[in-house]
Amino acid sequence: MDFRGLDLNLLVAFNALMEEQNVTRAAGKASVSQPAMSAALARLRTHFADPLFIRSASGLLPTARAKEIHLHVGRALDEITHLLAPEEAFSPHNRSMAFTLGMSEYPLMVLMPTIMRTVSQQAPDVTIHVRTFVDRDRSVAMLDSGEVDLVIGIVPTQAEKRILSQPLISDEFVTLVRRDSDAARDGMTLERYLAMKHILVSPEGNHYGLVDEQLRKQGLSRMVRLTLPTMSAVSRIIARTSYVATVLRRSVLVDEAHDDIVLLKPPLALPEIAFHLLWHRRSDGGNAHQWLRKLIHAQFSESSSHAE
Repeated sequence: MDFRGLDLNLLVAFNALMEEQNVTRAAGKASVSQPAMSAALARLRTHFADPLFIRSASGLLPTARAKEIHLHVGRALDEITHLLAPEEAFSPHNRSMAFTLGMSEYPLMVLMPTIMRTVSQQAPDVTIHVRTFVDRDRSVAMLDSGEVDLVIGIVPTQAEKRILSQPLISDEFVTLVRRDSDAARDGMTLERYLAMKHILVSPEGNHYGLVDEQLRKQGLSRMVRLTLPTMSAVSRIIARTSYVATVLRRSVLVDEAHDDIVLLKPPLALPEIAFHLLWHRRSDGGNAHQWLRKLIHAQFSESSSHAE
Protein backbone atom coordinates (compact mmCIF):
# COMPACT_ATOMS: atom_id res chain seq x y z
CA MET A 1 0.00 0.00 0.00
CA ASP A 2 1.25 3.44 -0.92
CA PHE A 3 0.51 6.38 1.39
CA ARG A 4 1.73 9.83 0.41
CA GLY A 5 4.64 8.37 -1.52
CA LEU A 6 5.65 5.81 1.13
CA ASP A 7 5.14 2.06 0.81
CA LEU A 8 3.69 1.16 4.20
CA ASN A 9 5.62 -2.13 4.13
CA LEU A 10 8.67 0.04 4.75
CA LEU A 11 7.28 0.87 8.17
CA VAL A 12 7.29 -2.82 9.04
CA ALA A 13 10.94 -2.93 7.99
CA PHE A 14 11.68 0.21 10.00
CA ASN A 15 10.05 -1.26 13.10
CA ALA A 16 12.10 -4.45 12.74
CA LEU A 17 15.30 -2.41 12.39
CA MET A 18 14.46 -0.44 15.53
CA GLU A 19 13.81 -3.60 17.52
CA GLU A 20 16.80 -5.60 16.25
CA GLN A 21 19.30 -2.83 15.35
CA ASN A 22 20.85 -5.31 12.93
CA VAL A 23 20.00 -5.69 9.23
CA THR A 24 20.29 -9.50 9.16
CA ARG A 25 18.16 -10.05 12.25
CA ALA A 26 15.65 -7.41 11.13
CA ALA A 27 15.32 -9.17 7.79
CA GLY A 28 14.51 -12.41 9.57
CA LYS A 29 11.98 -10.70 11.80
CA ALA A 30 10.24 -9.11 8.81
CA SER A 31 10.49 -12.33 6.74
CA VAL A 32 12.44 -10.71 3.90
CA SER A 33 15.94 -11.21 2.51
CA GLN A 34 18.91 -9.22 3.77
CA PRO A 35 19.28 -7.34 0.44
CA ALA A 36 15.59 -6.46 0.58
CA MET A 37 16.02 -5.09 4.11
CA SER A 38 19.07 -3.07 3.02
CA ALA A 39 17.06 -1.68 0.11
CA ALA A 40 14.20 -0.82 2.46
CA LEU A 41 16.60 1.07 4.73
CA ALA A 42 17.91 3.05 1.77
CA ARG A 43 14.37 4.02 0.75
CA LEU A 44 13.50 4.99 4.31
CA ARG A 45 16.57 7.23 4.50
CA THR A 46 15.58 8.94 1.30
CA HIS A 47 11.97 9.45 2.33
CA PHE A 48 12.76 10.87 5.77
CA ALA A 49 15.91 12.73 4.66
CA ASP A 50 17.77 11.30 7.63
CA PRO A 51 20.33 8.48 8.04
CA LEU A 52 17.99 6.95 10.67
CA PHE A 53 20.64 4.41 11.76
CA ILE A 54 24.38 4.87 12.31
CA ARG A 55 26.66 1.86 12.18
CA SER A 56 28.68 1.15 15.33
CA ALA A 57 30.60 -1.72 16.89
CA SER A 58 27.46 -2.74 18.78
CA GLY A 59 25.13 -2.57 15.76
CA LEU A 60 22.89 0.04 14.19
CA LEU A 61 22.28 3.00 16.48
CA PRO A 62 19.03 4.91 15.81
CA THR A 63 19.27 8.65 15.30
CA ALA A 64 17.11 11.12 17.23
CA ARG A 65 14.80 11.31 14.19
CA ALA A 66 14.45 7.52 14.11
CA LYS A 67 13.48 7.45 17.79
CA GLU A 68 10.88 10.12 17.18
CA ILE A 69 9.42 8.19 14.23
CA HIS A 70 9.37 4.96 16.20
CA LEU A 71 7.14 6.46 18.88
CA HIS A 72 4.39 6.69 16.29
CA VAL A 73 5.21 3.78 13.97
CA GLY A 74 5.34 1.14 16.69
CA ARG A 75 2.02 2.25 18.10
CA ALA A 76 0.41 2.47 14.66
CA LEU A 77 1.49 -1.07 13.75
CA ASP A 78 0.13 -2.38 17.05
CA GLU A 79 -3.22 -0.72 16.37
CA ILE A 80 -3.35 -2.11 12.82
CA THR A 81 -2.57 -5.60 14.14
CA HIS A 82 -5.37 -5.27 16.68
CA LEU A 83 -7.74 -4.00 13.99
CA LEU A 84 -7.06 -6.99 11.74
CA ALA A 85 -7.46 -9.51 14.56
CA PRO A 86 -9.69 -7.86 17.20
CA GLU A 87 -10.83 -11.16 18.67
CA GLU A 88 -7.32 -12.22 19.69
CA ALA A 89 -6.81 -11.71 23.42
CA PHE A 90 -3.50 -10.41 24.68
CA SER A 91 -1.40 -13.24 26.10
CA PRO A 92 1.43 -11.76 28.17
CA HIS A 93 3.32 -15.04 28.49
CA ASN A 94 4.39 -15.23 24.86
CA ARG A 95 4.30 -11.63 23.66
CA SER A 96 7.39 -9.51 23.15
CA MET A 97 6.45 -5.85 23.27
CA ALA A 98 7.29 -2.61 25.05
CA PHE A 99 5.34 -0.06 27.07
CA THR A 100 6.42 3.40 28.17
CA LEU A 101 5.23 4.72 31.53
CA GLY A 102 5.42 8.32 32.69
CA MET A 103 5.83 8.91 36.41
CA SER A 104 7.26 11.23 39.02
CA GLU A 105 9.69 10.23 41.75
CA TYR A 106 7.12 8.97 44.28
CA PRO A 107 5.50 6.25 42.12
CA LEU A 108 8.93 5.34 40.77
CA MET A 109 10.16 4.70 44.33
CA VAL A 110 7.01 3.31 45.90
CA LEU A 111 5.02 1.57 43.16
CA MET A 112 7.47 0.53 40.45
CA PRO A 113 9.19 -2.31 42.37
CA THR A 114 5.83 -4.02 42.94
CA ILE A 115 4.73 -3.46 39.34
CA MET A 116 7.96 -4.90 37.94
CA ARG A 117 7.84 -7.93 40.22
CA THR A 118 4.48 -8.88 38.70
CA VAL A 119 5.45 -7.98 35.12
CA SER A 120 8.57 -10.13 35.39
CA GLN A 121 6.44 -13.06 36.56
CA GLN A 122 3.52 -12.74 34.14
CA ALA A 123 5.19 -11.29 31.05
CA PRO A 124 8.93 -12.05 30.95
CA ASP A 125 9.28 -10.78 27.36
CA VAL A 126 7.57 -7.42 27.99
CA THR A 127 9.85 -4.38 28.26
CA ILE A 128 8.98 -1.33 30.35
CA HIS A 129 10.47 2.10 29.68
CA VAL A 130 10.02 4.92 32.20
CA ARG A 131 10.01 8.64 31.46
CA THR A 132 10.01 11.00 34.42
CA PHE A 133 8.30 14.37 34.67
CA VAL A 134 7.88 17.06 37.30
CA ASP A 135 4.85 19.18 36.43
CA ARG A 136 1.67 17.11 36.80
CA ASP A 137 0.10 18.88 33.80
CA ARG A 138 2.98 17.64 31.65
CA SER A 139 1.33 14.21 31.75
CA VAL A 140 -1.43 15.40 29.41
CA ALA A 141 1.06 16.46 26.73
CA MET A 142 2.95 13.18 27.10
CA LEU A 143 -0.22 11.15 26.59
CA ASP A 144 -1.44 13.36 23.75
CA SER A 145 1.82 12.98 21.82
CA GLY A 146 2.09 9.23 22.42
CA GLU A 147 5.38 9.71 24.26
CA VAL A 148 4.00 7.44 26.99
CA ASP A 149 1.32 4.75 27.12
CA LEU A 150 0.33 5.32 30.74
CA VAL A 151 1.03 7.84 33.47
CA ILE A 152 1.13 7.24 37.21
CA GLY A 153 0.86 10.51 39.08
CA ILE A 154 -1.33 13.22 40.54
CA VAL A 155 -4.27 14.14 38.33
CA PRO A 156 -3.74 17.25 36.17
CA THR A 157 -5.02 20.57 37.48
CA GLN A 158 -7.59 20.76 34.67
CA ALA A 159 -9.74 17.77 33.72
CA GLU A 160 -9.57 16.72 30.06
CA LYS A 161 -12.26 14.40 28.64
CA ARG A 162 -9.72 12.64 26.45
CA ILE A 163 -7.60 11.69 29.49
CA LEU A 164 -9.06 8.82 31.51
CA SER A 165 -8.00 7.99 35.06
CA GLN A 166 -8.33 5.41 37.79
CA PRO A 167 -7.26 5.91 41.44
CA LEU A 168 -4.36 3.78 42.57
CA ILE A 169 -3.14 4.81 45.99
CA SER A 170 -3.37 7.58 48.58
CA ASP A 171 -0.72 8.51 51.10
CA GLU A 172 -0.49 10.68 54.19
CA PHE A 173 2.20 13.08 55.30
CA VAL A 174 4.56 12.26 58.16
CA THR A 175 7.26 14.33 59.81
CA LEU A 176 10.73 12.79 60.04
CA VAL A 177 13.05 13.52 62.96
CA ARG A 178 16.13 11.89 64.45
CA ARG A 179 15.37 9.11 66.89
CA ASP A 180 17.35 10.85 69.65
CA SER A 181 15.68 14.26 69.15
CA ASP A 182 13.49 16.06 71.69
CA ALA A 183 10.55 15.78 69.30
CA ALA A 184 10.92 12.00 69.11
CA ARG A 185 11.18 11.73 72.88
CA ASP A 186 8.61 14.28 74.04
CA GLY A 187 6.33 14.64 71.02
CA MET A 188 6.02 17.12 68.16
CA THR A 189 4.17 20.31 69.03
CA LEU A 190 3.48 23.10 66.57
CA GLU A 191 5.77 25.39 68.56
CA ARG A 192 8.62 22.90 68.42
CA TYR A 193 7.94 22.24 64.73
CA LEU A 194 8.23 25.92 63.83
CA ALA A 195 11.47 26.26 65.80
CA MET A 196 13.19 23.46 63.86
CA LYS A 197 15.15 23.68 60.60
CA HIS A 198 13.23 22.11 57.71
CA ILE A 199 14.09 20.22 54.53
CA LEU A 200 11.76 20.84 51.60
CA VAL A 201 11.61 18.34 48.75
CA SER A 202 10.55 20.22 45.63
CA PRO A 203 11.12 18.62 42.21
CA GLU A 204 9.97 21.92 40.68
CA GLY A 205 12.71 23.81 42.52
CA ASN A 206 10.26 25.86 44.60
CA HIS A 207 11.20 27.37 47.96
CA TYR A 208 7.79 26.64 49.46
CA GLY A 209 5.41 23.71 49.48
CA LEU A 210 2.06 22.44 50.75
CA VAL A 211 3.18 22.71 54.38
CA ASP A 212 4.06 26.37 53.88
CA GLU A 213 0.69 27.04 52.25
CA GLN A 214 -1.13 25.51 55.22
CA LEU A 215 0.98 27.46 57.71
CA ARG A 216 0.38 30.76 55.88
CA LYS A 217 -3.36 30.26 56.29
CA GLN A 218 -2.68 30.47 60.02
CA GLY A 219 -0.32 33.42 59.69
CA LEU A 220 2.68 31.18 60.45
CA SER A 221 5.89 30.21 58.69
CA ARG A 222 8.69 27.67 59.11
CA MET A 223 12.44 27.83 58.58
CA VAL A 224 13.31 26.02 55.35
CA ARG A 225 17.07 25.59 55.43
CA LEU A 226 17.52 23.00 52.68
CA THR A 227 15.64 22.36 49.44
CA LEU A 228 16.16 19.15 47.47
CA PRO A 229 14.88 18.02 44.06
CA THR A 230 14.39 14.39 45.16
CA MET A 231 13.70 12.26 48.24
CA SER A 232 16.79 10.11 47.83
CA ALA A 233 18.98 11.74 50.53
CA VAL A 234 16.36 13.02 52.98
CA SER A 235 16.46 10.16 55.51
CA ARG A 236 20.24 10.07 55.60
CA ILE A 237 20.49 13.83 56.08
CA ILE A 238 18.00 13.79 58.95
CA ALA A 239 19.84 10.88 60.58
CA ARG A 240 22.97 13.07 60.68
CA THR A 241 21.49 16.48 61.53
CA SER A 242 18.84 18.17 63.65
CA TYR A 243 16.78 18.97 60.56
CA VAL A 244 13.20 17.82 60.03
CA ALA A 245 11.21 16.98 56.90
CA THR A 246 7.51 16.45 56.18
CA VAL A 247 7.01 13.97 53.35
CA LEU A 248 4.67 11.20 52.19
CA ARG A 249 4.85 8.16 54.47
CA ARG A 250 5.51 5.40 51.92
CA SER A 251 8.44 7.28 50.41
CA VAL A 252 10.18 6.85 53.76
CA LEU A 253 9.27 3.21 54.29
CA VAL A 254 10.95 2.14 51.05
CA ASP A 255 14.18 3.85 52.11
CA GLU A 256 16.50 1.37 53.86
CA ALA A 257 18.25 4.19 55.74
CA HIS A 258 15.41 4.95 58.17
CA ASP A 259 16.59 3.05 61.27
CA ASP A 260 17.86 6.24 62.92
CA ILE A 261 14.74 8.33 62.26
CA VAL A 262 11.21 8.42 63.63
CA LEU A 263 7.97 9.09 61.76
CA LEU A 264 5.67 11.48 63.63
CA LYS A 265 2.25 12.93 62.89
CA PRO A 266 2.66 16.52 61.67
CA PRO A 267 1.36 19.13 64.13
CA LEU A 268 -0.92 20.64 61.47
CA ALA A 269 -3.68 19.33 59.23
CA LEU A 270 -2.45 18.19 55.82
CA PRO A 271 -4.53 16.47 53.12
CA GLU A 272 -3.78 13.00 51.81
CA ILE A 273 -2.27 12.90 48.33
CA ALA A 274 -3.87 10.59 45.74
CA PHE A 275 -2.01 9.04 42.83
CA HIS A 276 -3.88 7.89 39.73
CA LEU A 277 -3.32 5.77 36.67
CA LEU A 278 -3.95 7.94 33.60
CA TRP A 279 -4.23 7.06 29.91
CA HIS A 280 -5.50 8.54 26.65
CA ARG A 281 -9.00 7.68 25.46
CA ARG A 282 -7.64 6.43 22.12
CA SER A 283 -5.81 3.63 23.99
CA ASP A 284 -8.77 2.56 26.09
CA GLY A 285 -9.80 -0.45 24.01
CA GLY A 286 -6.43 -2.03 23.26
CA ASN A 287 -6.07 -5.56 24.66
CA ALA A 288 -2.42 -5.15 25.64
CA HIS A 289 -3.13 -1.74 27.14
CA GLN A 290 -6.05 -3.11 29.14
CA TRP A 291 -3.89 -5.96 30.42
CA LEU A 292 -1.21 -3.59 31.73
CA ARG A 293 -3.76 -1.28 33.36
CA LYS A 294 -5.44 -4.20 35.13
CA LEU A 295 -2.08 -5.55 36.25
CA ILE A 296 -1.05 -2.21 37.75
CA HIS A 297 -4.40 -1.56 39.41
CA ALA A 298 -4.51 -5.06 40.92
CA GLN A 299 -1.27 -4.40 42.78
CA PHE A 300 -2.84 -1.51 44.66
CA SER A 301 -6.44 -2.68 45.10
CA GLU A 302 -6.63 -1.00 48.51
CA SER A 303 -7.59 2.16 46.60
CA SER A 304 -10.36 0.53 44.55
CA SER A 305 -13.01 1.59 47.05
CA HIS A 306 -12.17 5.24 46.31
CA ALA A 307 -13.20 5.05 42.64
CA GLU A 308 -14.05 8.31 40.97
